[in-house]
Amino acid sequence: MSGRIFVVGLGPGAPEQRTPQADAALAQATDLIGYTPYVARVQAGPDVVRHGSDNRVELERAQHAIELALAGRTVAVVSGGDAGVFGMASAVFEAIDHGPAAWRGVDVVVIPGVSAVLAAAARLGAPLGGDFCVISLSDNLKPQAVVHKRLAAAAQAGLVMALYNPRSKARPHQLGEAFDLLRTILPGSVPVAFARAIGRPDERVILTDIAHADPEQVDMSTLVLIGCPLTHTIERANGEKWLYTARRVEKTE
Repeated sequence: MSGRIFVVGLGPGAPEQRTPQADAALAQATDLIGYTPYVARVQAGPDVVRHGSDNRVELERAQHAIELALAGRTVAVVSGGDAGVFGMASAVFEAIDHGPAAWRGVDVVVIPGVSAVLAAAARLGAPLGGDFCVISLSDNLKPQAVVHKRLAAAAQAGLVMALYNPRSKARPHQLGEAFDLLRTILPGSVPVAFARAIGRPDERVILTDIAHADPEQVDMSTLVLIGCPLTHTIERANGEKWLYTARRVEKTE
């Protein structure tokens, strides 16, 4: 008898930012599959089988989940944030698309989660009040030239940008190269926020601007948010700042 796959977004880290729908799906799971740190975040009973793996084997992970579901298991494939935003949802559907015809009969339910960009934006104020985009700086699945082309297009279009996977030990140079590119397009005063581990005990927020943004302050747990000319800061009474992006865009000729 065929089982089911839940593709679950665990949220940015804090338990209260995981949805009740995600908790209900996790409670039904016989198996947990995902990147090992994400699997470890899930509290589950002793009978639940955990299948943790490296962060570069998404397709193999998805195929394993499908095989378990076809064997009658109820599988929760977990991702941080939202599973559909640079997460496991697309890997599961890609595996089904290119797999045997029988795989198309698997019951797959995608459970949304609070993405890191939404958690970071709420912590900062309202930087996503206007049009925005999310871009992964990772070149594992696309050429770096494509990353740069998309960054330039977003900056020229006046979009606020949220950068995922900004800087790893394997590619420490990419964020600095992205800043160098954006400095040729954006005013130096455009705000930049580094929002690390939002909602977790080791949370850290740094506000700067594109002229002074230092990639050495960023790791893979950091969401980098780059404003646009409509993004402003408000000095708070306690010395901190709010960040917001104006919704109104003046008509131009």
